[in-house]
Amino acid sequence: MRVLAAGSLRTVWPTLTSHFQESVDTRFGPAGLLREQIEAGEPCDLFASASEAHPQRLLAAGRALAIISFATNKLCITVRSDRLQAGDDWYQLLTRDSLRIATSTPAADPSGDYAQVLFTRMGKAGKAVRQRAIPLVGGRDSAAIPAGRLAAEWVINTYQADLFIGYASYRDALSQIAGLTVIDIPEAVNPVARYTCAVITPEAGRLAAFLRSEQAKAILEEAGFITVLPYGSGRHCREVS
Repeated sequence: MRVLAAGSLRTVWPTLTSHFQESVDTRFGPAGLLREQIEAGEPCDLFASASEAHPQRLLAAGRALAIISFATNKLCITVRSDRLQAGDDWYQLLTRDSLRIATSTPAADPSGDYAQVLFTRMGKAGKAVRQRAIPLVGGRDSAAIPAGRLAAEWVINTYQADLFIGYASYRDALSQIAGLTVIDIPEAVNPVARYTCAVITPEAGRLAAFLRSEQAKAILEEAGFITVLPYGSGRHCREVS
């Protein structure tokens, strides 16, 4: 089974597929760019995206049989510890002009899109933060993140930025890296990243169903994802006349 999957699933995916009874060949990348490749004819049975928008677009265009949500994520801030000041919270960090902010690339990588939503929810202050934010990863022309390294750690420890806005599923791993501090973002302004797969061939329906199984949920939750889905999440199918 051929799968294209969001890069943020890279660490948990091998564990998931090891419990699935069929062979799965997976290639990872930014979900927006993967969707473009499917639209251009890239062979794929299932597309696992960090955003519902990209599978929904394939469904609307008749390129998918169904879309199924299976997990959610949220954002957090990773900052170089020596740049912290007493009492700092997420808002103070983002609005401090002396700190260089990095994100993923909007449109190409859903993490970057969610960062833009966060800036909008910050109101007037968010406009200035958006102008300062630099999209350093997940874009068509972005430098490749070295194998075995996390985007936030790599960006910060190579002095490309002072802080990185990325997925909270990496929180535990990043918290264990010396010199980095992870700061939570309040639920009221934190966008929900809804992980959704596009079922492109009938065979892929079996893998999609597995992703919503209790076994898969336990694996995802252990990896820092959330599997209690918001109201209205679930399966959406293309109408066939």
